Amino acid sequence: MTFTTHSPEETIALGFKIGNKLKKGDVIAMQGTLAAGKTTITKGIAQALGIEETITSPTFCLISEYYGKMPLYHMDVYRLEGGEDFINLGTDDMIYGDGVSIIEWSEKVMSELPKKTIILKITPNDDGSRIIELENWQNGDL
Repeated sequence: MTFTTHSPEETIALGFKIGNKLKKGDVIAMQGTLAAGKTTITKGIAQALGIEETITSPTFCLISEYYGKMPLYHMDVYRLEGGEDFINLGTDDMIYGDGVSIIEWSEKVMSELPKKTIILKITPNDDGSRIIELENWQNGDL
């Protein structure tokens, strides 16, 4: 599925639609350049999960945990060397747990993610719009 958003508000709204369809154990592998909108779309997903806290990029803390209808584990693996570092963080408990896991810069750890992982690619355009592609989406229409 491919979508185009034209503002941060539209990106958050798309995230909200995605979040409303997520189930316990879903893993989203986010891919996109710096400032593509990965954290922005995560804000909408978090809203759909009933999370009231402000969502920020977990770049420096690596993993942020939020609680609403179900847990949201928001990870940023940009600073990791690869899959072994990812596993050493104890991420298995999150990825295979009762919440939703979102992994920014997931290209570095794809080999460690479940086969059913949803891939979300964000490509920013020069005009400020974003092309958002969902691959391996099994949760129905948006």
